Amino acid sequence: MRRKLDPTDRRILNALQSFGRLSIVDLAERVHLTKTPCSERVKRLEREGVIMGYSATLNPAEVEMDHVMIVHVNLAKTSESALEDFNQAIKQIPEVQTCLMIAGPFDYMLKVRTRDISHFRELLGERISQLPAVMQTHSYAVMETVKETAMIELRG
Repeated sequence: MRRKLDPTDRRILNALQSFGRLSIVDLAERVHLTKTPCSERVKRLEREGVIMGYSATLNPAEVEMDHVMIVHVNLAKTSESALEDFNQAIKQIPEVQTCLMIAGPFDYMLKVRTRDISHFRELLGERISQLPAVMQTHSYAVMETVKETAMIELRG
């Protein structure tokens, strides 16, 4: 049974999402706890899988990976084995940042980040289009990222 998050857990999670490099001392101060109880809560949240990991957010332009495409994928068949084969194969392509199975006119939506259009064209032709059961793709160039976040704001 999943433990319900109390207001202190929520404050800890919000602070860590915004400032992932906070020391336990700084975090405890922000959420109005002493160091030991704060540390114990963070360890519990990690152990229970609420906190899945920590990472740095990179500036895509500074690492020359600022070309973004959205790709809609239609599969030739959607049997359980075809979906599982596609799911496993798509996870092996690092340029695919997000893969969403969709209920609608296509089966999957991908967010793909590459160096430029040539890199994308190569990736589409040699990798994405060759994935198991792929019948058709439609690609859309992202002109500007207006909002992008992984943060889940927790209220209460």
